[in-house]
Amino acid sequence: MRKVFLSMLILLLTMTAAQKTEAQGCVAIKSVGGFCSAGGEGHMDTASKWQFSANNRYFKSFRHFVGTDEQKQRMANQTEVINHQYTLDLALYRILNPRWSVMLDMPIEANTRSSLYEHSNLGRFQTHSFGVGDIRLAVYSWILDPVKMPKGNVQVGLGIKLPTGNYNYMDYFRLTDSTKRLGPVDQSIQLGDGGTGITLELNAFYNFSSAVSVYGNFFYLSNPREVNGTSTARGGTASASAVKNGSDVMSVPDQWMARAGVNVAVDRFVISAGAREECLPVHDLVGGSNGFRRPGYIISVEPGVTYNLKKMSFYAFVPVAVVRNRTQSVPDKISTSLTGKTAHGDAAFADYAVNIGVNFRF
Repeated sequence: MRKVFLSMLILLLTMTAAQKTEAQGCVAIKSVGGFCSAGGEGHMDTASKWQFSANNRYFKSFRHFVGTDEQKQRMANQTEVINHQYTLDLALYRILNPRWSVMLDMPIEANTRSSLYEHSNLGRFQTHSFGVGDIRLAVYSWILDPVKMPKGNVQVGLGIKLPTGNYNYMDYFRLTDSTKRLGPVDQSIQLGDGGTGITLELNAFYNFSSAVSVYGNFFYLSNPREVNGTSTARGGTASASAVKNGSDVMSVPDQWMARAGVNVAVDRFVISAGAREECLPVHDLVGGSNGFRRPGYIISVEPGVTYNLKKMSFYAFVPVAVVRNRTQSVPDKISTSLTGKTAHGDAAFADYAVNIGVNFRF
C-alpha cells in the first residue's frame, strides 16, 4: 500500500508542476503550462509512465482598474474594452523514476477583443488572434527522497519557455466607416511574448491523513529580453509621447504565480479550497523593463472539484478575483517624470476564470 500511495503522489505532484499562469484580462500574462490541479488526483496506478492533460481555460475581462480603483464610468459609458480569451493547454508528462520527471506543454489560444478607441470611436468592433502559444519544456526533481518522505515533500522544476507563439499577430482596425488598417493586435491577445524565458517552480505538499492534505505552488518566469519590437500603434505611427516613454513597442515581461490550499477527499471526489495570486511585475528580475506592458496582480479565492476514475480524472477550478491592482508601469513613471503629472494607465480584469480539464494516464 505504501508503494501504491507513493506512486500516486509522484504522478499527482508531477502534474502540479506545470503551472497555468495566464492572468485575467489586459494584464497580459501568457500561457506557460498546463493547469495546476494541486492535489486534485486521488486514484493513480503504479504501471503508468505517461500522463496527458488537456485543460480548457476561459475568461471575459471587462472591469477597468487604475491601481485598485475600479473605473466604473467605463461600463456606465459603454467604453470598456472586452476580451474573451480561451486557451487549450496540452501537456505531456514522462515519469522517469520516483524522483525525476519531464514535461512538454503546448497551448492553443483563441482570443477576441472588442473596443471603441482602437477603431477611431466609430463603434464597437473586434480584433482576433488564434494559434499556438509559447511552448515550454521542463524537468522536475524531488528535494527529499520520496520513498523516505511519503507524507510530505518539495519538488523543484527548471524549464525553458520558447518564443513559438506569434508576438506580432495582426488584424484590421477601423479608420473610417469604409477604410481599415492592418496592424498588430493588442498585447493582451498576442499569442506569445517574443522572449526565450527560464522558469523556476516549487511544489510542496503535506498529507495529514488519507482524506486531508495541503499544497503550495510557486512559479516564476524570467524573460531577459526587454522588448520584442512589436509596435503598439495598431499599424499607424507611434505618438511622440509613446516614443519618449518607451511604450511604442511591446515589452517582454516576467511573470509569477503563487497558490496554496487544502484538499479533502470524499470517495471519488476531491474538494479543494485555496488562494491564488498572479502577477506581472513592473520590473524584470533579469534584463530591462522598458516597453509597453500592463503590470499588476490578481488575488483570487480558488475553489475546485476533481472526480477520479481508474485511468483518468476530470476537474473544474474557478478562481474568483477578490483584489485587482493595475500597478504603475515603467513608461508611466517616465511620463510622470517628464511632465510632472502622475501618469497611471488602466487595465481590464475578469471577475473569474473557468478551468475545466481531463487527465489520462497510460
